[in-house]
Amino acid sequence: MALASASIDLPVSGDITWQLIGGFNSLPDWSPNITRSETTEGGRVRHLATSNGVTIVERLEKFDNTGRSYSYSIVQAPFPITDYLATISVHNKAGGSGCRVDWSGTFTPKGVSESEASKLVQGVFEDGLKALAARFAPSKKFGLSAHVVQ
Repeated sequence: MALASASIDLPVSGDITWQLIGGFNSLPDWSPNITRSETTEGGRVRHLATSNGVTIVERLEKFDNTGRSYSYSIVQAPFPITDYLATISVHNKAGGSGCRVDWSGTFTPKGVSESEASKLVQGVFEDGLKALAARFAPSKKFGLSAHVVQ
């Protein structure tokens, strides 16, 4: 099983950040790579359309509004991975100086090396967090930390 994770510090509160990203159907609100999201099964399954026409289906596995996190799995996607489970969470930084967003996932490579699969997932996380940061301060560069374990 492989692991990828990325984090970013933002200059806004965790509550404000969670209002934007905390809805399971909210990816089009902050990720330019996702153009549409429609839910089924009472909001537990989202059908995503990407900017390049790919369809991805994901299932909400755990949702914690108070703790500002949710976990989801991939039901259908053209990625060379299986057993994908990811979590996105928002945490206030000490002293009220903004928040930290963490996005991590585990998965099993399918037909590719762990390194190739991890690079793909890592890229998704990093692109998403960079786009999120741009929503709050388009002209500012934020420090992004990333970690890939194989």
